[in-house]
Amino acid sequence: MRVIAGVYGGRRLKAVPGMKTRPTTDKVKESMFNIIGPYFSGGVSLDLFAGSGGLSIEAVSRGVDHAYLVDRQYQAIRTINENIEITKEPNKFSVFKNDAERILEKLHNEKIKIDYLFLDPPYKEQKIMLLLSRIVSLNLLNKDAIVVCETDQDAHLTDNILNFELKRRADYGITEVIVYQYRGE
Repeated sequence: MRVIAGVYGGRRLKAVPGMKTRPTTDKVKESMFNIIGPYFSGGVSLDLFAGSGGLSIEAVSRGVDHAYLVDRQYQAIRTINENIEITKEPNKFSVFKNDAERILEKLHNEKIKIDYLFLDPPYKEQKIMLLLSRIVSLNLLNKDAIVVCETDQDAHLTDNILNFELKRRADYGITEVIVYQYRGE
């Protein structure tokens, strides 16, 4: 794994040890950022199932101002922090060892507003629709925020979600990437 482009481009990233985390492949990550970017002029990102932190590091490398990374596994948090070290800009990242659903209230209380949301939950625990509903109810998304969902082919995410516009759906073998844009309430 590596950072594909931007100021950290080419730097190698570590994977989370063990089988509990499935890293986004470089091919899928590159395609994902070509769909939503490929470069950004600021903004804030949130990755609720951060794994190795690769998506958030890629986002900051391409111009996002600050990234919030959340994972509940100790090994993932350790790997995220090691990968952030390669950026030499740890102040651009906030890392939380927490459950994705529990952290939302904290972000709401801190008045964090998100421009780029990455949702790549374990394939067996598809909670994307529930999480999106909760995120909207807590008013965490800026208008026109981009939501990138990485799932398997069995998730069957709908094209029509209240307050969201489907921007793109792309298949990469067993992986499907769905991009929505938040239109506000």
